[in-house]
Amino acid sequence: MKKNNSYKKSKNLRIIPIGGCEEVGRNMTIFEYGKDIIILDMGIQFPEENMPGINYVIPNIKYLKGKEKNIRAVIFSHGHLDHIGAAPILLEKLGNPLIVGRPLTMELIKHRQEDYIHGSSKRLKTLYIKTLKDNIKLGVFDVSFFQVDHAIIDAVGLILKTPSVTVIHPGDWTMEHDPIGRKKLRYDYLAKLRRPTILMLESLGSMNSTEPITEKQMVDNLQKLINGAPGRIIIATFSSQLERIKQILEHACKINKKVALDGYSMKNNVEIAKKLGYIKAYKKTMIPINKASDYSDNKVIIICTGAQGEENAVLPRIVRGDHRFVKIRKKDTIVFSSSVIPGNERTIQRLKDGLYRLSDHIVHSEIMDVHTSGHSNIQNIKTIINQIKPNYFIPVYANHSFLKEAAKIAYGLGISKSKIIVPDNGSVIIASQKEVKMINEKVPANYVFVDGLGIGDVGEIVLKDRQNLAKDGMFVIAVVINGKTGKVVGSPDIISRGFVYMRESKELLGETRKKVIKIVNGAVRNGAGANSPRPNFAYIKNEIRDKISNFLYSKTERMPMVLPVVIEV
Repeated sequence: MKKNNSYKKSKNLRIIPIGGCEEVGRNMTIFEYGKDIIILDMGIQFPEENMPGINYVIPNIKYLKGKEKNIRAVIFSHGHLDHIGAAPILLEKLGNPLIVGRPLTMELIKHRQEDYIHGSSKRLKTLYIKTLKDNIKLGVFDVSFFQVDHAIIDAVGLILKTPSVTVIHPGDWTMEHDPIGRKKLRYDYLAKLRRPTILMLESLGSMNSTEPITEKQMVDNLQKLINGAPGRIIIATFSSQLERIKQILEHACKINKKVALDGYSMKNNVEIAKKLGYIKAYKKTMIPINKASDYSDNKVIIICTGAQGEENAVLPRIVRGDHRFVKIRKKDTIVFSSSVIPGNERTIQRLKDGLYRLSDHIVHSEIMDVHTSGHSNIQNIKTIINQIKPNYFIPVYANHSFLKEAAKIAYGLGISKSKIIVPDNGSVIIASQKEVKMINEKVPANYVFVDGLGIGDVGEIVLKDRQNLAKDGMFVIAVVINGKTGKVVGSPDIISRGFVYMRESKELLGETRKKVIKIVNGAVRNGAGANSPRPNFAYIKNEIRDKISNFLYSKTERMPMVLPVVIEV
């Protein structure tokens, strides 16, 4: 009987997304066939507004505990942090399995590994995808790759052939309709793969009906701005936009302008790209940021980080006047060559307002097409589905609403509803030659928070405490109690942080002190010490916490975190 069950299980592929199917980021998917496991991506999710103090969020790998020896490889689709950011933490926890990716992706992972723990990249087991013709055998899995358009060099899609089904996963993708230096990509050839085929498609574009700007239009616009800038031109973009940085360097070299890069991650990424031969050295064009003032303003281009308004990134520091070498002048042209990451709208608006006060020449996508997105739109999704013609469709890598809209698109193109699966994080999808279905099983996929050096030690309760502290503050009450009599000695001390300004709330604090004394006396009479040799201090603390919380709420309609400190003398 056991033999039959094992045989039956070996004929099924289990697909388990443990991140990226209910949010943007934290992308990670497990493919399991018998005792062979392949993992695609290990990304981070940036903290939301209700996550105070959290650096980022990573996938929960509890399902893989005890299965570490079954992991044949971790494959990385590209080098963005929402796909590689958790690698330094998770690879070590999984015993450093083999990692597979294109050269830039692998070098970015190595660099992030070194930033995390110096010398740790030497322990990585690596397999570089040298060309898209590479074919890798990993246990039962037959793995190959295909080119995709995305906003970073070396992005690839994945083809995963198993004895039961073939999975096609482009990772993050778009469709460039007028690429520079190559032909437009088509995916018809993927329709010829062994069937049944499953298309797992990143679906962030499922609500985007706008016609995308082409790469050529964007580059032409940037070149016009560079050519006509009356003073310096400062271009803020993502540190991973290496193709764009390369295009700006090429143009600057032609028109004899100097380029200064600024931003730790940007400079590191460009050095990695230069090492791999993706970007030329441009020794006569590139200058250090501290030498930018040595040249005429109209001869200088600065490319920097900070277009998302990150507090310590370059552009916000320039706006605040904290940058050592760059001060904004009225003739400077500042260009936001990036999209707005959801959740950053207010921060970016404040950054723009600050820039508008300092310069007369601010350019962003609402004014001119100076950025191309690395993600698709509705028409792109229709096109790729029609070209690949999958038997089954699984939308992934987005919030649930985007996945549902992508499912509607697939249904509208003739794919049966029974062959469209919309997963959550932790869903288990079973794929055999006869059917692909989501079963009534969930694996752990809850958030794992990274806070400083702590990984997973900040849970939901701690986070809720932080949210309460951020909302209504903290109220500390220190009470000295006579250990023999149970009576309060002196007047209780009160410390308020983030709740009320103590100098202007003397009446409230006075009432609170009287209330505390009354609570302590009542607690001693009612069971905190009446029939025992000494007061029950735990009971007294609970009484103070509960009753003072209610009292403060009745007076202010706010509920700070009340922390009683009882001292026995």
